[in-house]
Amino acid sequence: MGISNDVALPVVKHWVPAADEENDMNRTETLDPRPVSFTGHGGLRLAGDEWGDKGRPLVLLLHGGGQTRHSWKGTGERLAARNLRVIALDARGHGDSEWATGSALYSLELFAADVVSVIRQLDEPVVIVGASLGGLTGILVADEVGNDLVRKLVLVDIVPRMERKGGLRVRDFMLRHLDGFARLEDAADAIADYMPHRTRPSNLDGLQRNLRQRDNGRWYWHWDPRFVQEPMDDPAEQANDIELKAANLRIPLLLIRGAISDVVSRHSARRFLEAVPSAQYIELDGAAHTAPGDDNDSFTSVVVEFV
Repeated sequence: MGISNDVALPVVKHWVPAADEENDMNRTETLDPRPVSFTGHGGLRLAGDEWGDKGRPLVLLLHGGGQTRHSWKGTGERLAARNLRVIALDARGHGDSEWATGSALYSLELFAADVVSVIRQLDEPVVIVGASLGGLTGILVADEVGNDLVRKLVLVDIVPRMERKGGLRVRDFMLRHLDGFARLEDAADAIADYMPHRTRPSNLDGLQRNLRQRDNGRWYWHWDPRFVQEPMDDPAEQANDIELKAANLRIPLLLIRGAISDVVSRHSARRFLEAVPSAQYIELDGAAHTAPGDDNDSFTSVVVEFV
């Protein structure tokens, strides 16, 4: 995989690695993260991982819906190796963060309110890198706190007006397996069917971090199933609002698209860039909606240069 150089879009940003960056890409040691926790909106406890030392430029990683902070493991290690401080958060109801209670448990506005709370606790400027749901959350957060606290924003294969068919395919996959899996291998098979562009891993340790085995012996995704069962907001109205907020941001913004994504097509990317002409754009060859995991080397190198 690599970075495409033939995208006929208004703003195209190409990456050429520097020599020291290529050396970082070849590093074999791992940097173990430190567990951290924050208080989200309404007192909800949020879990995270942190790499790198305080005093370095801070990058906040926001995963997509149905994922956990562990999806950023490789990215966190490599960004820290480039002298950045990195925090990957588990969103509410995901991973080791608390599940929400009450009504309107998992609206986009509540995800954003959690991150606003985290940033105010950090009390220093951050770069937000948000994948899918995390990217839309990032737009709302940047709009809320302003450029004093969010200095740059990276949207990972997400735009407000995404492709409906691709979005429904993601949602259908999440709904299809709420009853869990008898074996880890069954979960791996389901993911392989959902992401045929990836090689099915023989080692399932990484997958196990995103599942939990309950007393009945079955393996379940490590997120609250109510997240995908809540009624959805009106998509057109929500898209209009988020796109307007993105257009009004006064910070550098980068859209990274997976070249074979069915969630963000070239058409929807072009439409976003027309609405937000200040945004930069780059496309990862061979990557889909799960771009950071499909080509982590290229993805992280793009983020490093932008940050």
